[in-house]
Amino acid sequence: MNARTFLLVLAFAAVCPFNGYAQAPWQSKLEQEIPLLGHRNWIVIADSAYPWQTAPGIETINTGATQLEVVKTVLDALGHAPHVKPIIYVDAEMQHVPEADAKGITTYRDDLSKLLAKREVQSLPHEQIIAKLDEAGKTFHVLLLKTNLTIPYTSVFLQLDCAYWNADAERRLREALEK
Repeated sequence: MNARTFLLVLAFAAVCPFNGYAQAPWQSKLEQEIPLLGHRNWIVIADSAYPWQTAPGIETINTGATQLEVVKTVLDALGHAPHVKPIIYVDAEMQHVPEADAKGITTYRDDLSKLLAKREVQSLPHEQIIAKLDEAGKTFHVLLLKTNLTIPYTSVFLQLDCAYWNADAERRLREALEK
């Protein structure tokens, strides 16, 4: 191997990870942030028309990826996090958007339903979810991942909760403190 070939191989190895595929910048950012996130933080996987919010606690990243790819990647990553678990919200409006007005909504609903099949999902009106998100963004970090989806009311909102503490344990603690 001549020096020029060796340098090309070395340069290629430096930019390609050993796992066989390169992570997109949004995936790297997600991987970096999950250990920092805790209960009361949010991750939003949004359609492409979702607005760029200016609250200081809301960080927006354009993924350039499909909605379902980002939802799956985020849920898989959270599934490996020992400290947080998602409370999943979707817009109540999504179930009522007709295919005639939003081509692809039926397929998207079916695919999202399959992806979330073994999880509890709460459906709330869009404005109620946004109000929760706006309030959280005043104090807590919100990671907003925009996708390339162009169908309305398809965003998936993940409010993070503590994975190793639950409401019953908190209630028992508060009762003990009152005694």
